[in-house]
Amino acid sequence: MTFVEIDEAGTERLEYRGYRELWQNGQALARALQASGMHKGERLALMMQNHPEYVEAMVACAILGLVFVPIDARTMGSKLTYMLNAVQCKGVVAAAYCASQLADISKDIPDVRFIWFLGPPETGLPFRQETALVSDRLDNAAAELDLAVDDPRTTMQLMFTSGTTGDPKAIVGTYERYAASCSRRAAFFGIRSSDRMYTGLSLTHANALNISLGVSLYSNIPLVISQRFTKSRLWDIVRRHECTTLNLLGGMFTAIHAEPVTPHDADNPLRLIIGAGMPKELWRDFETRFGVEILEFYGAAEGGLIINLPGTGPVGSIGKPAAQYDVRILDEDGNECPPGEPGEIVFGNADGSPIQLAYFNDPEASAKKAKDGLLWMGDIGYRDAEGWLYFLHRKGGEIRRNGDFISRAVIEKELGAHPNVKDVFVYGIPSANGVAGEKDVVAAIALFDESLLDGQEIQAYCAARMEKNHIPAYLQIVPAIPKTASEKPLERILSQAFSKSSPNVLSLQS
Repeated sequence: MTFVEIDEAGTERLEYRGYRELWQNGQALARALQASGMHKGERLALMMQNHPEYVEAMVACAILGLVFVPIDARTMGSKLTYMLNAVQCKGVVAAAYCASQLADISKDIPDVRFIWFLGPPETGLPFRQETALVSDRLDNAAAELDLAVDDPRTTMQLMFTSGTTGDPKAIVGTYERYAASCSRRAAFFGIRSSDRMYTGLSLTHANALNISLGVSLYSNIPLVISQRFTKSRLWDIVRRHECTTLNLLGGMFTAIHAEPVTPHDADNPLRLIIGAGMPKELWRDFETRFGVEILEFYGAAEGGLIINLPGTGPVGSIGKPAAQYDVRILDEDGNECPPGEPGEIVFGNADGSPIQLAYFNDPEASAKKAKDGLLWMGDIGYRDAEGWLYFLHRKGGEIRRNGDFISRAVIEKELGAHPNVKDVFVYGIPSANGVAGEKDVVAAIALFDESLLDGQEIQAYCAARMEKNHIPAYLQIVPAIPKTASEKPLERILSQAFSKSSPNVLSLQS
């Protein structure tokens, strides 16, 4: 594996890990954790970007039988407190740049006994826990430890959901489930032994952890992984490291497509982009512009998999279910919807066995998610007459305006093409007209240069390119679109910050 860090000066720094290094370094960390008093089954939080030490900590946890808990390095305040306390973490291994966030909540996480940092944190921070550098605790000379896990059904990790609509839930993941998922992914997605994969998605999210890291570990396929996603250096990294596959999610497609077109866009070694949430309106243009094929898939950290392999299904379709799953589109009464009619996407096991799912210490949420032995996704989609499936929106997240359903993707595509728009996300707020179920459209935009903002110019720009119903009622100017570890825009954060009287909100209503 190749780990890529781009520092503030734009310099690329590389670190490499093979199986031997991961095992040896994992052993050294496991011995240190054992010496600190960690016992099998206890939880260890990993709070960092994509450093090699993240993978080494996973190996250490596997050796000792500890349960690792991925936490996005940007998490702070009450959410961070909640996550550490909800699963009773006993220790944290964190990057130094997370120190102030942890210090701020130090007094509120009584179960955490120690916090170890990858590098020196800022001095003078108030910690109630024992703090140390990971490097000071390693013992590379001691004898290897035996593996503490002998049952594949043992819990390996507790991965939190994105928490876009409330407090996140911790999904219980076993070694058996991880192995079954990752060992099949290369075959499912057509990833070849000759490929060199690339991702900038966070290892604290299921996509990078399963599709990138898992495929590399189980299928011995080289992986290049950025410390964090960088749109501006994406193609430099792909070209320099001769990467042939790339993982992208949702708004990342829009953000990349919004970059100025160059004559060299297709001059890259990529052959395949493995994506979830590719806007239909961008699909063919994206393929042509960058000289790639798009594989679209749909699933969640809780399970489920639908795939549209390149050249098989219609543009815009998420595909058909993997062989081990059966997919239904159900209405509010649990009845199967006919082709073309929207309903909730629901997975079942093809062999008829019940879906197995557990959220840590939350039997009520577990039972609701896996009601009747099925996996209820909370997403709305439909099936066409040929059986191809389509995702529409999160349940309750549709935007209806003047009786019409609004396509976020159309608005995001057009606004994303504006020369001063760096990133965009569209959402709805309760309509000012007072009609039940109607929403006004808000376009949250991050600009290259806020001094060039001209509301009248953008209004004219939209009017020339969109139907009247699609023109946003409001522009919400933000420094950056807030996103989860999986680059999913945080609509809740944007809507909570929205105010019609705020100086960063412009009305485009005529």
